[in-house]
Amino acid sequence: MLQPFTRITGIAAPLLRDHVDTDAIIPSHEIRQVSKAGLSAGLFAGWRYRDANGRQPNPEFVLNQPAYRGASILLAGDNFGCGSSREHAVWALYEYGIRALLAPSFAPIFFDNCVNNGLLAASIDSAALQSIAQAIERDPASTPLTVDLERCTVSVAAMHELRFEIDADARQRLLAGLDAIDLTLQQLPAIDAFIARDRALRPWVYLGQQAPGEQA
Repeated sequence: MLQPFTRITGIAAPLLRDHVDTDAIIPSHEIRQVSKAGLSAGLFAGWRYRDANGRQPNPEFVLNQPAYRGASILLAGDNFGCGSSREHAVWALYEYGIRALLAPSFAPIFFDNCVNNGLLAASIDSAALQSIAQAIERDPASTPLTVDLERCTVSVAAMHELRFEIDADARQRLLAGLDAIDLTLQQLPAIDAFIARDRALRPWVYLGQQAPGEQA
């Protein structure tokens, strides 16, 4: 079961580029193992480092700037997460500490991967994102952003609350901390009932299989 997402307050880092693909989020050469662990080092490697091997930080990249150190919210551009379906992009963001993404739109597969891993991907229009970025740029640490999934709002000091959009089913899953398997297990009584009915109608299909509750 995932950690439920309800509300977060933290530093927001602006990366307001459109069409950031999954290879930019986690380049393929940074995926050296199947495990989720260790991927954060390769997050945005092409932009975050001056060179891939020496790992010399690029001081111009937003996540390397001291003002945005420890950011847990990322302000992104349109069609964020496009390209391949690699789930490693979400794993890398999550391991780095990003818990919420705000963008005008997300690539559909990337959005689903976010929901399946407990990472909020909420849609908010470009003008609102620009307003948020301007409100926090002078001192991001002193003007944290609050993202409230229960109310579907974003708020920052000296600004009115802004509303974001998210699919209703995805919202409920994030609030409850349910991944795809957990969601299926909620229907376990109905699944067991179907199997019992089907076993009675087509017993030959289940030859050699133990029925639920039977002793081995």
